Amino acid sequence: MINDKDAADALAAHYQALRREIGKVIVGQDEVVRLVLTAVFAQGHCLLVGVPGLAKTLLIQTIADALDLSFNRIQFTPDLMPSDIVGSETLTQQREFQFVKGPIFANLVLADEINRTPPKTQAALLESMQEYAVTVAGQRYPLARPFFVLATQNPIEQEGTYPLPEAQLDRFMFNVQLGYPSYAEELSIVKNTTSDHQPTVNKVLTAAEIQAYQALVRRVPVADNVVEYAVGLVHKTRPAGERAAPRAQQLLEWGAGPRASQYLVVAAKCNALLSGKYSPDIEDVRAVALPILRHRLVRNFKAEAEGVTVEQIIKELL
Repeated sequence: MINDKDAADALAAHYQALRREIGKVIVGQDEVVRLVLTAVFAQGHCLLVGVPGLAKTLLIQTIADALDLSFNRIQFTPDLMPSDIVGSETLTQQREFQFVKGPIFANLVLADEINRTPPKTQAALLESMQEYAVTVAGQRYPLARPFFVLATQNPIEQEGTYPLPEAQLDRFMFNVQLGYPSYAEELSIVKNTTSDHQPTVNKVLTAAEIQAYQALVRRVPVADNVVEYAVGLVHKTRPAGERAAPRAQQLLEWGAGPRASQYLVVAAKCNALLSGKYSPDIEDVRAVALPILRHRLVRNFKAEAEGVTVEQIIKELL
């Protein structure tokens, strides 16, 4: 058990308060909200994938409203330049160069339709997502903590888009797939959004409290069998490895890397705390495995020809 049970209980209570505030605006999408908040408390970044109109952007903006953090939205377009994200040096009237910070300098950054900009601009996010800093003209500028990138992506439109490279996909803790709302949920959405009702989202957590909870998640003890299960699951996905599962050897070209093992353990810790437990078990690892592994596995030609999805492969490995 962790030493500070009160802090763990407070995290679970704050999580429920966040869910209530977000629920004032967002109808349904319970699993999506849980995963995004898990990423926040586990110091991870999140990629939200879904067709237009599923409130991806609204969800992120609502979470920003519920957290007392600085928030910037970047609309990715084909003509966006790296300097439009990280900032650039400008010449002042005193003929001196001064660095003007870009929108990446915020606690919570919404990268809207991240696959609509060329790789050169996508790569501008790599250093900030991994190192929490930006380097311009040889000068390193640290970003304020906590720092999260929540990106959205439309899976339908392929023309004029640039798929994220594997190295950048690996920076995201979760790949969250958003589905259509149910009939009852859509009825509620239509009623809420076609009236003059404007819900007020109250602030629940400050930056200092979030950082304290992030440190708390890292202190959660994990049994050896849980770590072994997480690492063993990742090794099953590597078709050339000695622990590879037969289905992985048949259907996968590439498996997940060590970052997947790290994320499985950290996310399992956070999932346990949000559920009111003081230490994760194997079920917590299984609960976060799909969104962590989904974007880290590369299918081979056989899997694509047979129409076997990555999700099906992961469920078989579990």
